[in-house]
Amino acid sequence: MHARLVRSAAAIAVAAAGTLTWAPTASAEPSEPSPSTSAAPAETPAPDAGSVEITTKDTAGDALSGAVFLLLDSAGQEAGHGKTDAQGKLTFSGLAPGVYRLKETASGSPLHEVVADQDVIVTPGATTRLTITDPFKAAKVLLQVKDDKTGKLLPGATVNIGTGTSTLLTLTTGAKGTASGELPMSSRRAQFWVKEIKAPAGYDLYKPTKTFAAAPGDPVTVTFTNAKTAATPPSTEKPTGNPTEKPTAKPTARPSGKPSPSQHGEGLDIPVPSASGTQTADETALSTTEPVPVGSLAHTGADASPWLIGGAAALIVTGGGALVIARRRRTDNSTDEGTTQN
Repeated sequence: MHARLVRSAAAIAVAAAGTLTWAPTASAEPSEPSPSTSAAPAETPAPDAGSVEITTKDTAGDALSGAVFLLLDSAGQEAGHGKTDAQGKLTFSGLAPGVYRLKETASGSPLHEVVADQDVIVTPGATTRLTITDPFKAAKVLLQVKDDKTGKLLPGATVNIGTGTSTLLTLTTGAKGTASGELPMSSRRAQFWVKEIKAPAGYDLYKPTKTFAAAPGDPVTVTFTNAKTAATPPSTEKPTGNPTEKPTAKPTARPSGKPSPSQHGEGLDIPVPSASGTQTADETALSTTEPVPVGSLAHTGADASPWLIGGAAALIVTGGGALVIARRRRTDNSTDEGTTQN
């Protein structure tokens, strides 16, 4: 250090004299770096990033590879895109926390449909896991109902289509005799049954049950043939007789009093006993008369009137005679009693 100071002083002196120019040589000692006057500011650490992991499969539980997904941030800008691998997996990493929109643009299979768009929330330092299930494409069913003789398409027929005990689709033919619909599928191939539950107007119901097999997206045509309802022929038998008319006359009420001669025998079905107790000829005739059969109407005809009138007259005469005899007996008894008393 001392030698260095000496040289510096000599150089100053020579310069002042103006007779010698000298430039100091480089010092053998290494020079120390001078400190920087401005330091670069340190970077602000970014918040912890998150990620989204997707697993894609179908309704049968099989992994779907080749499904294409697009991830959009909250501003609608693309944050990532990719395809699922052989295990049906896809991961989006290094995502800032926030809400994202996930879109499936292709299922990677001709048998499957894509799912609807959905929102995904990314949290700091965490992985959001999603399972995407792509449904099978529906089978396309065309129903035709025809006349079994002419092949004419018939409107108004209704059929049920299903599998097992479940009905999956109901179709009714329109004005053109056809109907179409989409049959849901839950596997790569399935067996279905078809049954007609309502026949076209004027036709018999097709009772057998049909079956068919279908795969996702397959077009299937189902045809029913109905026979016309047989017309009932009109009856050719003629009536064998005139219908029996109901009687309009009311039955005669049973007599409540004693018969009189002017009634022409009405109520004389019970004979009046004679005063002497001996059965008269008329009473004998009445008692031996054949009884009226059960269920037949009583005879009120005029063919029995003479006999009834004669019987009534005989009864009156007999009764009158008995009355005279009875009065005479009473008179004789009275006379005898008077004589005895005298």
